[in-house]
Amino acid sequence: MSNHLFDALTAFIPDRDKVFLELADGTKLTYRDMLARSAQYAGALQKLGVKPGDRVAVQVEKTADALMVYLGTIRAGGVFLPLNTAYTPTEIAYFVGDAEPAVFVCDPSRADALAGTAQKAGAKLQTLDANGEGSLRQLADAMPTDYETRPREDDDLAAILYTSGTTGRSKGAMLSHDNLASNSATMVKYWRFTQDDVLLHALPIFHTHGLFVATNCLMMAGGSMLFLPKFDLDQVLAVLPRATAMMGVPTFYTRLLGSERFTRDIASHMRLFISGSAPLSAEVHREFSERTGHAILERYGMTETNMNTSNPYDGERRPGTVGFPLPSVGLRIVDPKTGREVAKGEVGIIEIKGPNVFQGYWRMPEKTAQEFRADGYFITGDMGRIDEDGYVAIVGRSKDLIISGGFNVYPAEVEALLDELPGVAESAVIGVPHPDFGEAVIAVLAPKNGAVLDQETVQTALGDRLARFKQPKKVHVLETLPRNTMGKIQKNVLREQYQGDFA
Repeated sequence: MSNHLFDALTAFIPDRDKVFLELADGTKLTYRDMLARSAQYAGALQKLGVKPGDRVAVQVEKTADALMVYLGTIRAGGVFLPLNTAYTPTEIAYFVGDAEPAVFVCDPSRADALAGTAQKAGAKLQTLDANGEGSLRQLADAMPTDYETRPREDDDLAAILYTSGTTGRSKGAMLSHDNLASNSATMVKYWRFTQDDVLLHALPIFHTHGLFVATNCLMMAGGSMLFLPKFDLDQVLAVLPRATAMMGVPTFYTRLLGSERFTRDIASHMRLFISGSAPLSAEVHREFSERTGHAILERYGMTETNMNTSNPYDGERRPGTVGFPLPSVGLRIVDPKTGREVAKGEVGIIEIKGPNVFQGYWRMPEKTAQEFRADGYFITGDMGRIDEDGYVAIVGRSKDLIISGGFNVYPAEVEALLDELPGVAESAVIGVPHPDFGEAVIAVLAPKNGAVLDQETVQTALGDRLARFKQPKKVHVLETLPRNTMGKIQKNVLREQYQGDFA
C-alpha cells in the first residue's frame, strides 16, 4: 500500500536539486525543497488533528506554500478542498458547513470574519497570506523535514471540488487518488510532457485546471514550473522565452494577441500551447496560428472528470472542436429524452465513463444517482456532436439550449458566426422569455478596441447565414462580458440582466 497520488506524482524525480518551481521574484524551490516543505505541512496538519479522510479546506492566495499545503494534505491522508478566493464569507459558510473540514486555512485578513464559520463546523482555523506567511506556516516551520506519508488506496478520496453551479447550490465532486493519478498519467503521455519541460503556470490553483491538470502533469513528468500569482501580461511576456509549454484559458490567448509585443519570435521555442476551461473561439485559434505558427491545442474537461478529450498532439488540431476522447475514456452522445446514442453529426448530451470519472457528489446520494446511467456513464449536461472524422465539438450546456418557436438553437453555432464579424471581440448568445416564441435569441457582444457595433449591422450580416429562428432578435453591446475566475462567460448573469427584453 502507498500514498497513491503523492507517490505517483513523485515517482519520477530526475534529480532532487532540479528546480521544481520558480516564482515571479526569481525565488527557486527544488524538488528536494518540495519534499521537505510538503513533509512539514503534512506534519503540521497531523499535529492539528487531521486523520485520513478528514477534509482540509483552503481559501488562500496562490503561493508556493499554498501548493505545499495541497501536497501536505495528500501526504497526511487528508482530502484537499480548495476554495475560490473570490467567494464571500456567506458562500464560504455554505462550503465549510457542508464539508465539515478538520482544518480551514484562510487569509489572515479574513480570519476574524470567518472564525465563527470555522467554529460552527468544528474546524481549526489557520492562516496563510499572499507571502506564504501565517499561523500554518509557523507551525510547519517547526516540523521535521521528513514525514512518513500515510498510506491510501485507489478509491480513497484525495480532493473535493465544489462545482461552480449556475443553478441550485454547488455540489462537492469527490475525486479519488486513482481518478487524479490515472488522468495525469494519460495527459503526460498524450501531451508528451518530459523532464525537459518548463510550464508557464499563470492559472489559479483553486480549480481543477491549475491544480490538477497543470501541476500534477508537470510533477509527474519531473519538469519545472514558472509559477506566477496570476495572468499579468507583462510578467507572462517576460518569462515566456524560458518556457516550453503553457496552459491557459481563452482569455489568456486573446490578451496575448492584443499585444504587439507578442510576436512569432517570442513564441518560436515553445513546444505547446493548451487551452481549456471555456470554449476557445475558432477565430482566436486562427489568429493565433497566423501570428505564431502554433496551433493551440484545445481540450475538454470538467470538475467531475478532469480531462475527457483532447485535440491530437500530432495531426490536425481542429478549430471549434475539443478533439478525440483520451485513451481509457469512453464518450458517447445520446438523446436527452431516450438516452439512446444519436447518429454521427447529430447533437445530444455528452456522457463519459472511465477511471477519471469522480466518485459522486459529497453527501448527495440522490443527486449522484440521477447523474449516472445504469451502465456507469456520467451524464455531463454538456451538449455536443461527433463529426465524420471523430472530432468532438461542444455546442453548449443543456441548460443554455434555446428553444425558440419549437426549434432548438445551439448558442455555439450563432456565436461562431458572430465572432467572425469585423469589430467583434467576443459574443454570448442567450435565450430570454418571449410571448410568442417561448424564448427569443439575444446576442450580447463586446467590441474590439475602438470598434463600434450596432444591432442593425449585426442582424444584416447574419441575415443570409442563419435560419430565421436562430437569428438574434436583439443585440446588446457591453464593454466586456461577465466572466467567472476561470474565464467562462456567465450566461446566467446575462439572462437575468435581459430577461425583461420582450416582457
